[in-house]
Amino acid sequence: MLKNYIKVAWRNLIRDKGFSFINITGLAIGMAAAILILLWIQNEMNMDRKYPKSDRIYMMYNRDKFSGELWAWGTTPKIMGTTIKKDYPEVEDVVRLADASFLFTQGEKKLNENGLYADSGYMKLFDFEMLQGDPENALKNTFNIVISEEFAIKLFGTTEAMGKTVKIDSVDIFTVSGVLKKVPNTSRFDVSYILPWSYMKKLGQDDEWWGNNSIVTYVLLKENVSLESFNSKVREITIKHTQNTEVSSIQVFAYPLSKIHLYGKSVNGQLVEGRIVTVRMFAVIASLILLIACINFMNLSTAKSEKRAKEVGIRKVAGAGKASLIGQFIGEGIMLAFISGIIAIILVQLTIEPFNNLVVKKLFLDYGNAFFWLSFIVFILLTGIIAGSYPAFYLSSFNPVKVLKGTFKSARSPITARKILVVLQFTFAIALIISTIIIQRQIKYAEERDAGYNKENLIYAFMQGDITKHYDAIKQSLLSSDAVVAVTKSMSPITERWSDGWGYSWPGSTEEDKKLDFIRFSTDADFTKVFGTKIVAGRDIDITKYPSDSNAILLNETAVKKMRLKDPIGTVLKNGDNRDGLTVVGVIQDYIYESPYEPVSPLIIMGPGGWFNVIHIRLNPAKPVADNISAIEKVFTRFNPHYPFSYEFVDESYAQKFNASKRTGTLSMLFSALTIIISCLGLFGLSAYMAANRTKEIGVRKVLGASVSNITFLLSTDFLKLVVISFIIASPIAWYAMTQWLKEYTYRIDIEWWIFAITGILSIAIALITVSFQAIKAATANPVKSLRTE
Repeated sequence: MLKNYIKVAWRNLIRDKGFSFINITGLAIGMAAAILILLWIQNEMNMDRKYPKSDRIYMMYNRDKFSGELWAWGTTPKIMGTTIKKDYPEVEDVVRLADASFLFTQGEKKLNENGLYADSGYMKLFDFEMLQGDPENALKNTFNIVISEEFAIKLFGTTEAMGKTVKIDSVDIFTVSGVLKKVPNTSRFDVSYILPWSYMKKLGQDDEWWGNNSIVTYVLLKENVSLESFNSKVREITIKHTQNTEVSSIQVFAYPLSKIHLYGKSVNGQLVEGRIVTVRMFAVIASLILLIACINFMNLSTAKSEKRAKEVGIRKVAGAGKASLIGQFIGEGIMLAFISGIIAIILVQLTIEPFNNLVVKKLFLDYGNAFFWLSFIVFILLTGIIAGSYPAFYLSSFNPVKVLKGTFKSARSPITARKILVVLQFTFAIALIISTIIIQRQIKYAEERDAGYNKENLIYAFMQGDITKHYDAIKQSLLSSDAVVAVTKSMSPITERWSDGWGYSWPGSTEEDKKLDFIRFSTDADFTKVFGTKIVAGRDIDITKYPSDSNAILLNETAVKKMRLKDPIGTVLKNGDNRDGLTVVGVIQDYIYESPYEPVSPLIIMGPGGWFNVIHIRLNPAKPVADNISAIEKVFTRFNPHYPFSYEFVDESYAQKFNASKRTGTLSMLFSALTIIISCLGLFGLSAYMAANRTKEIGVRKVLGASVSNITFLLSTDFLKLVVISFIIASPIAWYAMTQWLKEYTYRIDIEWWIFAITGILSIAIALITVSFQAIKAATANPVKSLRTE
């Protein structure tokens, strides 16, 4: 019997090639999209959960109130880790991590690469697999370095790098003490190299200041230690070790590493939600895309009911029970899902690299994993059962007497399951179109927001090697080259925030004002000339004209408002960093240095009394950019010969602030396109069968004088009604979903009525184009042939 069912299913597939093509294509696209999304979800759900000790690894967090709002953040003082390890017996080990960036020289190769400083227990804590070296001892020597296998190939051309040496920053020689095997794509620790914490101490970058929250601390609790108990003991560790009022109210807590990726968003001082919201949304989208593909199968199968009614009648008369028929039709669904699944795997393999680039992941199909194949088989079976279930129950319910007498008629009703399924398909498609338009408008709205400074013809370079020593000579040479119109050095790129601080007081300030958090920037001179910002009061910092500007600062407009200063010029700010005070010499217009979607925070721009890591250079707009860069490179090469000149354009760095939202927008466009394609495939197939079933009616109408446009309108109307109903249902759903999404942004658009109007017109046009092809084809057929056939 099974063999017979397979034969019948195969013959039906071959006999009706158009039906089969639409069903297989729709299912394959839906399955491929679902597989890609499920791969992404699997990666997200497993992030930092696959280490052998994951259930005991925690990251240390701080919690405190600023400007009346409770915040939690994951950077800690360097001394916290050593204190916890020494004073708390519940802790088995502590590992501190800090960012590192160095120039590596190996022979003629010079590579600028980012990595980590880490305590010696780093490899043991996370149980990273090593190709070479001893994980327990690899970081115990100050001049040892552990490198990834990819970085080993970059440096030495081979992974056999154990014992080889490399020069760092043209100063220190390091010996490779370990080569890390490629880190799994579910780990956050995919870095090129790890340097010993003792080297950081040698460079003078370690400190014991409890107010310097600049590194990440991980703790490994002993077996059976309660997190709640540990947190209650460690909560006031910062308060106990400092008398400085600016940090005295900070509370400390440990948070599971396995939860940080998905539940790492701070809301009122608690870590909740975060990436898990996106994961849930993607799971719903994957399910709905697959469901839409299955709906196509259901609709087209039931549309063919009259053609298969006689087969069902004969089988029932021959003794086939309802369960047998249900099994047959579900089997056909599984068979079609199997064919579609094979095609889907091919589509996934062809598109996974572009998808990886889009979502910034390293996803792959693990063909060598038995669990992958088991999951794939279950996926196919579920898809086949879902797709084949409704047709199976519908077709198996036919009355054999009526069918064989020829009196069988498919149900004609204003509300049928087929119409409901079509409405469901287009409701989702229309909701995604509306959402996509709103997302794209929100991105454009933020992109068009005035940044507050001139991003064009502006570059920055990091102060490596001898740049700090020769800065004055470099600046003078650049200004003399005619390639540059202004130069300044700063703490960080203007597009980023590297430092913030609180604890400031000023005349008229309150105790609560000490918890006003200021972003910190720095400049030596010519801030406004380099960045094109506007001075709204006072003057710019200029150490050449005003030697006292070593303690001068600029405030932005937001800082002045938050500080309630009516006449800010001359105001002196004091804190523990500068007991002589910082004098306000100017106020600048607000500019964006963080998210373009959020309000600007209070900003202090310090003069030469600050610290410097970056040079910003304003290029001469009258000369070609390439010529300017060439001239600048010559200057840097002359004064800093051991380092390759590398730079970033500020406008490109600023554009990177939109990468995450643009990925969301691109994915929404992609999903919208897929749902429309799949829905239109189903609509195309349905319209073809409806036209075929009304051949005689069309012939009679044409004989009685109906025009092609009359008949086209007649055949299209039913489908267009369904699309209009879908639009009515989808609009409030999309409005609510997008209203909730936009709440994440302070600087956001309003949802306007014309977005829905455009979407409605667009969806009707898409449906009309899809249906009209079959309608016009049927309307232009020769009525003589259709009536003679009948």
